[in-house]
Amino acid sequence: MPAMTAESVKEQADRVYRFMTAGRYREWGMDIDHWDWVPGVGVISIMEYGILTRHEPAIAYVSDWVERNGEKAARKRVINSMAPFAVFPDLYRHSGNRSYDEQSSAVARWMLEEAPRTREGAFEHTVTEPASFPEQVWADTAFMAVVFLARFAGLSGDRKVAEEALAQSLVHLRLLQDDDTGVLFHGWDCGSGNHMSAARWTRANAWVALAIPEIAMNIGGLVEIPEEFRERYGRLAAGLRSYQSADGLWHTVLDRPGFYKETSGSAGIACGFLKGVRAGLLEASYLQAGARTVEGLLPFITSEGEVTSVSGGTPVMPSIEAYNTIPLIPTLYGQGLTLMLLAETASLLSGKERSERK
Repeated sequence: MPAMTAESVKEQADRVYRFMTAGRYREWGMDIDHWDWVPGVGVISIMEYGILTRHEPAIAYVSDWVERNGEKAARKRVINSMAPFAVFPDLYRHSGNRSYDEQSSAVARWMLEEAPRTREGAFEHTVTEPASFPEQVWADTAFMAVVFLARFAGLSGDRKVAEEALAQSLVHLRLLQDDDTGVLFHGWDCGSGNHMSAARWTRANAWVALAIPEIAMNIGGLVEIPEEFRERYGRLAAGLRSYQSADGLWHTVLDRPGFYKETSGSAGIACGFLKGVRAGLLEASYLQAGARTVEGLLPFITSEGEVTSVSGGTPVMPSIEAYNTIPLIPTLYGQGLTLMLLAETASLLSGKERSERK
């Protein structure tokens, strides 16, 4: 395979971006025009792609998306639908439009004062679908809700919000981390005091691997990052790297090599590695693991830009074996996690290439 360059990776990223914004799909996984976690991951990734590669049309797309869909945000306020708000701080920085700041402040107040919590103080995993998971903690929440809190804290300088982002990060790590391997279980049931099916699901690990460096970079100037935070993330990363396959990908359940390999979780973990190095949480050797994932993912991106081998929506399943039955479908989060990895890689390579030319 030819050596990756910033330009070749940007070309792949642009293909993925164009596929996810083409508007050809109205199925659940690719319907970008509603307000929930799936399009939320999509627009978060598009915004990062726009910023990291200086692609102004992508930033404009996110602004237009909020204009089209913003009124839908108030219909049902749940933790899982907080994801789209994570783009508001960057939109405010980019445009100076005060409404982004004002809406962010209101959402942060709701999270701190009204969002349902478990007995340990973690945000309860609430969803827009007609389903209830009382007193359940899911790894997904770190990305869907806590990243927003951290970004708003970084924008506003609000120490109380930063403290909540740190507290949520720590309680999720404490409740979900496996002491033996360092990786995370998908969920925790506070009532029964167990991890339910106890699956070390790959995409669950990806949400946290990706979220923690983002949270650290945004709140680091407002609160002291404790050693426990760094130590737990380091153990998580080391455990994840130990499960990485030779081709750079991960199986849909980390410790089940007979299960299918899954691209969205693989992309999220690898992007977390790159962000972790940038945040000072991981040593530089993790960049090599991330590069292996990029190379391993490229064959799963079609000429049109569709990211394949993405598992569909996955609640905490009743058994570990059930995770291997989740169908593979095109999704905005599969596109998005891959787009974030490609954008982060292109930015890293651009900096390296500029340095080498000096």
